[in-house]
Amino acid sequence: MIAIITEKPSVGQDIARVLNITEKKNGYMQGNGYMLTWAFGHLITLAYPEDYGIDSYNLNSLPILPEPFKLIPRKTKTKKGYQTDGTAKKQLDVIKSVFSGCDRIIVATDAGREGELIFRYIYNYLKCKKPFSRLWISSLTDNAIKEGFRHLKDGTCYDSIYLSAEARSKADWLMGINASRALCICSGDGNNSLGRVQTPTLAIICKRYLEVLNFKPEPYWQPVINVQIGESPLYINTTSHYLKKEDAESIYQFLKTYSTVKVERIEKKTNNQQPPLLHDLTSLQKEANKCFSMTADTTLNIAQKLYEAKLISYPRTGSRYIPKDIFEKIPELIDSLKEHPDYKNQAKLLSAMKTKLNMNTVDDKKITDHHALIITENKPAKLIEDEKKIYGLIAQRMLEAFAGVCKKSIVDIGLACDDIKFHIKQTSIEDKGWTNLFGADPDNRDESGNIIDLSSIKEGDYLQILGHNLVEKKTKPKALYNDSSLLGAMEACGKDIEDEEARKAIKDVGIGTPATRASIIETLMDRGYTERDNKNIIPTKKGLDLYKAIKLMRIADVEMTGGWESGLAKIEVTPDYYNSFMGGILIYTKQVVDEITSVIKAENTKNETPYVCPRCRLGKVTFYNKVIKCNYSKCNLTLYRELCGKKLTDNQLKELFRTGKSPLIKGFNGKNGKAFDAYIKFDSIGNFHFSFPDKENRIKK
Repeated sequence: MIAIITEKPSVGQDIARVLNITEKKNGYMQGNGYMLTWAFGHLITLAYPEDYGIDSYNLNSLPILPEPFKLIPRKTKTKKGYQTDGTAKKQLDVIKSVFSGCDRIIVATDAGREGELIFRYIYNYLKCKKPFSRLWISSLTDNAIKEGFRHLKDGTCYDSIYLSAEARSKADWLMGINASRALCICSGDGNNSLGRVQTPTLAIICKRYLEVLNFKPEPYWQPVINVQIGESPLYINTTSHYLKKEDAESIYQFLKTYSTVKVERIEKKTNNQQPPLLHDLTSLQKEANKCFSMTADTTLNIAQKLYEAKLISYPRTGSRYIPKDIFEKIPELIDSLKEHPDYKNQAKLLSAMKTKLNMNTVDDKKITDHHALIITENKPAKLIEDEKKIYGLIAQRMLEAFAGVCKKSIVDIGLACDDIKFHIKQTSIEDKGWTNLFGADPDNRDESGNIIDLSSIKEGDYLQILGHNLVEKKTKPKALYNDSSLLGAMEACGKDIEDEEARKAIKDVGIGTPATRASIIETLMDRGYTERDNKNIIPTKKGLDLYKAIKLMRIADVEMTGGWESGLAKIEVTPDYYNSFMGGILIYTKQVVDEITSVIKAENTKNETPYVCPRCRLGKVTFYNKVIKCNYSKCNLTLYRELCGKKLTDNQLKELFRTGKSPLIKGFNGKNGKAFDAYIKFDSIGNFHFSFPDKENRIKK
């Protein structure tokens, strides 16, 4: 008997149908010589600190460095804390029984780092010793499944991918658990967390937000002339702009003495613009955000549904290329779109093009775990609107990617009035190529978008100046991040690193992976560190406060995190690097804990007080630099020192907790921007509120 394990029940049912496994059991299926069962994602996880006997938040217990790490069944959060997930435990018992009743195992979890980790953690937790083979496919169509089962590989061929996944899992545990606990202990706020990728991403968001917030527009000036070209007028700027108005004014007055401008040079060249590469997950998420304002997480979830519906290839890919054997199937996939109502015309047009299919996106050497996103031979039916949109982006890009190049003619003309330089740059299209499928770029436009005929201009000509002007402009800040631009920043963050060697080391790696970046963005939202402001992603006050405290620490270092991603990729190629990588993580964890405790603790010195907590009546109130909390672990009393732009003093707080009412505090800032004076009071259940002097005076009268 052969056991098969999949990542989800739905995938298991697809494989069961293809292999004619028909007998349904409780948690598995049987037939045709197979016993097929499934996981529900991560059934096994790394153990919690409590599972090692460390159940209290104490600086003396840090850093927590398990050796060895323990594996446990998945836990869920309940009112009593984290408890073993009953559904996970029940399915693990089924898997154990299936594995025990088989001779060997076929691993059919998702073919990638996480899918490999899901199986290996289950396999190791159950202490299973049965030999296993690997099903590695990039789509769930019947043909792909059949082909995959004909080419199973020994499971040990994927040991390096498992080691990389395990290293990522352990590194995230070490950094997340230790850094978060250190921050919570030292800040007095138990609702804080730090992470290997989460924190550098927060730093990226906060840095840009503060740059925009503190940006002050700087004026500059640019002289402009209006020239006559044939029958058409054209406004052209000087190639230089001026930060001082008097300099610009001087140039402007000088230009006014000229009635013509000389054509000094004309440069012509042809440019072959290749079509865009096929989508990987990140580029698909960016495009969906740009076109439909979809979040990265929404796009991933829809793509996963389309994959499980056998309509697209594996979505969690980081490659934008396909291998030659997949390229051989592309004509068939293009033909399948000839019957699609939205893409039939483009598919027919592509087939009718005289040139062969473009192979710019075909490269076996640039394939990672999976090739780029493409559609399958299955025809979509009954898709909801958002599913149609994501399927459409993948189908459209596939048609474009295999079309011919767009041939452009570029004319660059340099003009001058004495030493004052101007230039006109114009692009015209000779062969639309791939741009003809879904709307071509406009012909014969200059860089300002003006349609103009420059064919009559020759070197040495003098063009008539119809008018002069001096235009004042202002510098603009960079745009705030949205889902699309943040994904791009996470993917290309290495480009901003100043050290050349470090930049090369993490080139094209970035932070996180295509499969995890969406969840990182959502985690920051869930933690209350960021929020969406229309399409933009901005930090909350909590997120900014955290960033200001840790921005110079290693945990927020994009370069370091990018280096880890590079190290994880290296493990897949050189498994022996695993020990070196983990050794570095252990050292780094100790350094981060020391750094957080020294910096945060210095900023959050605490002052124990004799005042009884007005909420629980059991604990005593502790004053920190930024927050006031009850020292009873089960009490949630929290009062921030800074309220409405006003930082409360120790004397004001002492009066508040001694009598239940603060002295009159002047200078609070209201939401409308107006200042107000008020008392702070506690009600009968320990909630605080403002009390206004005018109202109190009316009550007394």
